[in-house]
This record gives sequence, structure tokens and C-alpha cells, in this order.
Amino acid sequence: MGSIFITIELKMPFPHLLLVLLVVVIWGVNFLFVKIGLTEISPLLLCTLRFVLAAFPAIFFVKPPKIPFKLIVGYGIFMFVLQFGFIFLGMDIGMTPGMASLIMQVQIVFSLLFSAIFLGERPTLYQLVGSCISFLGIALVGGHLDADISLLGFICILAAAASWGFGNLITKKINAVDLISVIVWGSFVAIFPMLLFALMFEGWANVIKSYHQLTWMGMGSLAYIVYVSTWIGYGAWTWLIGRYSVGLIVPFALLIPVVSMLGSSLLMGEPFQSWKLVAGLLVISGLGINLFGARLPTRAQPEMIT
Repeated sequence: MGSIFITIELKMPFPHLLLVLLVVVIWGVNFLFVKIGLTEISPLLLCTLRFVLAAFPAIFFVKPPKIPFKLIVGYGIFMFVLQFGFIFLGMDIGMTPGMASLIMQVQIVFSLLFSAIFLGERPTLYQLVGSCISFLGIALVGGHLDADISLLGFICILAAAASWGFGNLITKKINAVDLISVIVWGSFVAIFPMLLFALMFEGWANVIKSYHQLTWMGMGSLAYIVYVSTWIGYGAWTWLIGRYSVGLIVPFALLIPVVSMLGSSLLMGEPFQSWKLVAGLLVISGLGINLFGARLPTRAQPEMIT
């Protein structure tokens, strides 16, 4: 009688594994800091300040990426202005940190959809099945709208995920370029439309109000969003991507909503009903099928030992 063994190898040194897990925690906790920052700073202004501090003074020391300027503009608009603008708006008008982080992960599904529409890439059966499972989880969230999760907030977070998904098409064209320079110059590009939107829709009155009610908590949240989440998070992520395959590093992002949902429940008192657990399992399972499904027949070949 034989037994079946599937060997899982740790393909990176333990310190590097700890580093990628640190990034997961940093980005998961970031949603909590956004929620705290929004209690003192209006959403579009908070977004504008994020880009200002991410761009300055770094822009004086980081050379522009060697790509057409229109790609930097596209990256800045979709990955920064639209994505973060919708995230901050959605969380301000009705979305908990845990659910926001979960819904944002369907950017993978939107990436597949836009790749099929604009690049002619045909999704695999695994990707279609995984996408359907993930959207069952999103539909479950949409079926439990209340004071903490509003319809408009839900729509905004979905729009943010779609913006991220479309932005991935632009990222695909520039992935050979130093990501840090793209972040700096993309943030610089994002300042101008974001400031315009802040003044148009929030007005100077909100700017002044945010300034007068700003405390150390608001400033600390902004500092975390910019320097910890953006610089440490993206810096470490870029370093890891440069040393390991994308397929090895990117799946760790599925842990981000787990960190955010647990952190929001434990630290901010967000109720953790059973339906949230089911929604989380559906979304993460669907995304897992998207990422790993096609590899299962070749990677998980059983080894028979007699």
C-alpha cells in the first residue's frame, strides 16, 4: 500500500518570508489608518495630501522613469486619482475597513475582464469559475447594506477596484521600469486633478475645517498612509518582486483582507458577523482559484512512495 505526499518547498529565506508578511500587515492595517484619518480630514483632501507628501521632496531626487509621459499620466490617473479617490470616498460615506479591503481584492477579476476586452486575452476556465465565486462573495456583501456599509460606499469601493484593475493594464506596459520612480512621478501627476476635485466638491471651507480639527491622530494616520504604507510597503514589495517570481510573491496579497478584517474587528469594534466570514471565504477562495487553478495539474503531482 502506498501513500501520497505533496511537497511544499519554502522558496525564499525565512527573513524574506517575514518581510513579505510584514508588507501584508502594513497594507492590511493601512485601511484602519485611512478610516481614522477620515475622521479629521475630508476624503479628497486626505487623498491630495497623500500624493503631495509621496511626491515631495522625493521628486527632486528621483529621476523620471524612461517611459512615455502619457503612461505616467495614465498610471497616475487610474492607479492613484481614481483608485484612492474612490477608496477614501467610499470609506467616508459608508464602508468599514475590513469590507473595503476585501472588495478591493476583486481588482484581479477586473484585470481579467479588461485584459479580455482591450488586449484580447481569453480567460481560462479556472479564471471564470474563480471570478464567479469571488463575485458571489461581493454580492453577499451587497446584500447586507446597513449604517456601516452604504450602497454608495459599496459602489465607490467597487469603482476603486475597477480602477485598479484597469490601471494594471498600464502597469503591464511599464513593469520593466523602476516602480519607485513611477510611484513618485505618478503621485506628482495625481496632485493636480486630485486638488481640483477637492476644491470643486469639498471647497475651501472643508480645507479650513480639516486644518482646525487636525490632531496628532490625523497627522499620524497621514504619516502612516504615506511613509509606512507607500514607501516601506511599496519599497519592500518592489525589492521582493525584483528577486522572486511574481507568481510567488503576489498570492501573499490574499492575506491583506484577513489582516484588515481582523484588525478592524479587534481594534475598531467592527462587528464580525458570520456572513462576513462567508463573504471573505468566497472572495479569497475565488481569487485563489484564479491565481493557482491552472497550476494545480502540473504543480501538485502526487509522488507515490511504496
